[in-house]
Amino acid sequence: MFRILFHTPEIPGNTGNAIRLAAVSGAELHLVEPLGFDFEDSKLRRAGLDYHDLAVLKVHPDLDSAWRALTPERVFAFTSDGEDTYTDIQYQPGDVLMFGPESTGLSKTLKHDPHVTARVRLPMLESRRSLNLANATSIVLYEAWRQHGFAGAAS
Repeated sequence: MFRILFHTPEIPGNTGNAIRLAAVSGAELHLVEPLGFDFEDSKLRRAGLDYHDLAVLKVHPDLDSAWRALTPERVFAFTSDGEDTYTDIQYQPGDVLMFGPESTGLSKTLKHDPHVTARVRLPMLESRRSLNLANATSIVLYEAWRQHGFAGAAS
């Protein structure tokens, strides 16, 4: 299945929503520290509901540790200045969908990390800065999953 990578997420509700998203879709969620919250945060727990135990969640102390654990063949860095739109990509199981922190998005260094296959954007109206992290992740993950016939989903 697909793997979501949040680099230094800041808002507990977004990560809680991503935990629930991972649980219902079969995706893995990887978080790179430092995190802007702890796992006892009530907003994180509330957003994730009772799905925390159903999600595959891994926390990595730094990006190098994440790369070693993921050994990715393809990494898509989601950024408002990406060259490709998310629907242009032919996603493959095992792909890493990488998103940056809510306040800044991915840094220039991360966008050009040697692991990154492509920088990808979600279309928005002009003069809009960004989508909510959890919403953007959901849009992309469901497109990737749709391309594979929602493999494993209940009919």
